[in-house]
Amino acid sequence: MNDRTEPLTIGQLARRTGVPVRTIRFWSDIGVIPPTDRSAGGYRLYDAEAVARLDLVRTLRELGLDLATVQRVLTRQTGLAEVARAHASALDAEIRILRTRRAVLRSVAERESSIEEMRLMHEFARLSARERQGVIDDFVDEVLAGTDPGAPGAGIAQAMRRLPAELPDDPPAEQVDAWMELAELVGDPGFRQRVRQMTTGEPDPSPMPHDPRAVQEQAGAALAAGISPDSAEGREILDRLVGPDLPAAERVRLADAVERFTDRRVERYWALLGVLNGEPPFPPAVPAFEWFIAALRA
Repeated sequence: MNDRTEPLTIGQLARRTGVPVRTIRFWSDIGVIPPTDRSAGGYRLYDAEAVARLDLVRTLRELGLDLATVQRVLTRQTGLAEVARAHASALDAEIRILRTRRAVLRSVAERESSIEEMRLMHEFARLSARERQGVIDDFVDEVLAGTDPGAPGAGIAQAMRRLPAELPDDPPAEQVDAWMELAELVGDPGFRQRVRQMTTGEPDPSPMPHDPRAVQEQAGAALAAGISPDSAEGREILDRLVGPDLPAAERVRLADAVERFTDRRVERYWALLGVLNGEPPFPPAVPAFEWFIAALRA
């Protein structure tokens, strides 16, 4: 018998296509690959069109389409191009999720994380960009609640919203770690209170008798050299920064004003935002200003 022209039994169809008999039988039962005819003994028979149809079904199934969608394509209820576009979009989303999960697992392996940390990282993997932004927006909204938009630190809080629209498809471990640390930081009531202290209150109208860049350079160098803020050498450095004639009361006022905007956790927040936005790291400035504040109080 020439099986190119004669009807094929289900076994012959299976051998021709490489699809198991059990699968063909199931697809036939649900109407995806209906038999062309029946033999005298009641066995299913399939023609050349069924072979082509089976090849198409197998291809669509291997691409991940469910049988209901395959059936709609075969009956022309849905265009193949339309299905392909929708399925490609779904696969893109799935690939992004899988890549993020892979980054989470790599981070867990490198950090030797606890079960709780892994749970938190898994939650991160499930968050969309909008949901991640919502976490930060909730934090900033609470910090700014009832605050005059013209308050001296209001711009600081608004700048704290700056998350990337999307993390990379395959985020490196440092970005996963940065998000986890950032989410933990903004959830800390003490941190929220500290940021609110920065963003509220009246500005000091008096001019500040210091150059922040000079403070960072000279106080930073003194700190690196191990010079104590209350030492004679420390006083000489301070006199160069604010002038030797600045009264003690003014020094205390200046220390209070600088201290208001000096916090290691807030600086860490900016560093984490930089990691998430793919920006180069910056040297920490807070330790130098802490030295400066201590020298002013000394």
